[in-house]
This record gives sequence, structure tokens and C-alpha cells, in this order.
Amino acid sequence: MIIAQNAIEMKEARGRVNASVGFVATMGALHAGHLSLIERAKNENDFVVVSIFVNPTQFREGEDFDRYPRQLEADSILCKAAGVDLLFAPNAEDIYGSDEPAIKSPAITGHILEGKFREGHFDGVLTVVMKLFNIVQPNRAYFGKKDAQQAILITKMVKAFFLNVEIVLCETAREGGGLALSSRNTYLSKSEKNEAYKLSKALFEASKLIKQNEFRSLAIVQAITEVLKPLSIDYIAIVDYELKAIETIKRGETIILIAARVGITRLIDNMWI
Repeated sequence: MIIAQNAIEMKEARGRVNASVGFVATMGALHAGHLSLIERAKNENDFVVVSIFVNPTQFREGEDFDRYPRQLEADSILCKAAGVDLLFAPNAEDIYGSDEPAIKSPAITGHILEGKFREGHFDGVLTVVMKLFNIVQPNRAYFGKKDAQQAILITKMVKAFFLNVEIVLCETAREGGGLALSSRNTYLSKSEKNEAYKLSKALFEASKLIKQNEFRSLAIVQAITEVLKPLSIDYIAIVDYELKAIETIKRGETIILIAARVGITRLIDNMWI
């Protein structure tokens, strides 16, 4: 496995690859969800690149940038074992300058849901993803559906800027009890983790009601709220694939999203109906 530590090394290594390239962008602290993205990238491409970069511009003041888990050595071992061909692990100084242009998230869809509670978050996400795409030059890039709003906004950016990369959305990886895998799960104590399972339980309850032909968004939100008690809820939203709120659920066109706090840890989850 090649390890590139800056953009110059990454571009040089990419220039030697005359094959299809699959790309998985991560912030490290790799778990089975990341590995599932890597596996799919390997199955669909000749060469796989993984980036590990804790992007400072997507963290808001008071968030967990300083304590976000960083374990590059362990992640490198996991990448090599997973068959990654190239690991790109730059530092912030290599990605950002002191005075540079930035990508802005859409005026509407970038400032609702996560964008409302984490103002400016998606500006940072889209900026770093644009930079990574330009450096890595992948044919395909793989993102999990767990970060639904992020995945949709990245797809919109690729279309808006006519980028030559295919965005592949992959199903959310979960623990046996249903909890969506996240690097932030490491923050949870044992008792908090038991509480965190309420997010997936709420979504499964929503799915059960939909199978019983309950399609009213208000009724589904009420059911989810009951399951989540007594967690602090940032939002429960039912939207279409354009992130527009809808009153009636339609199969194959709907996402149910939850953001809630377990102790001091903020977790998100969703279900694509």
C-alpha cells in the first residue's frame, strides 16, 4: 500500500495509475462501515484510494474537533488489510491556505436540518470534498447513506460543477442491535450506548408503521418521538430525495432523519424508504 502525505505525492501516485479509481473519503477512526465502503470500491474499481483527514472547516465552535478520535497508525493497518492501494493522509496546512476561495453550500438545502444546527458545516464539507476530488481524480467516490444530507449535497455539487466523478451511495452499516456505526460512538459510555439504540429502534418502528400502510408524516413523527423519550431531540424530519419536507410518505422517494443527543454526544441516523 502506498502512503501519500501531501497533495504532490498524491498527484504523482495518481498519475502512475492507468485504471479505474474508486475513492473513499474519511476522517479516520475507521470502523466496519468504512470497510464496507472500501469493499464496494474494490469490487467496482481496479485501484482504491482512501483519504484520512480530520477536516477543521466542517467543525463549528464548541464542537469536538480537538477530541475527534485520531488513530492513523491503526487505520493504516486496517486499510492495508482491506486491500487499499493508496492511503492519502495530508495535514491541514497542505489542504488549506491562508486566503483562498471556498465552496458555499446551497442557500436552502445547505441550511436546514444539519445545516441549521451546525451553521457553516456543509460549506466546510463541500469545500474539502471538492479539494479531495481535484487531488485524487477518482472515477467513483463512495459515501454512506447514514450522512444523508451530506450525500445529497455532494451529489448536487458534482452535478452543479460538472465534475467527472460518479457518486455511489451505500447502505448504512449497523451493529447487531441496530445502532448505526459512527466514529463518535466511541464517546458513549455503556449506559449511553443503550440509550443510543433508541434512534434505530425509532426508525424501525416507523418502518413497521409504514408496512401497515401508515403514510402520514405527522403520525410517523409522533411515533418516533415516543420511542426517543427522554433523549434531547434536535430534529425529526421526513423529506423527499431533494430534502423537501413532505406530508405523505411515498415508497422509494422518502427519507426519515433523526438527530438527537445522548449525554453530550450528538448522533444522527436515518432511513431511506
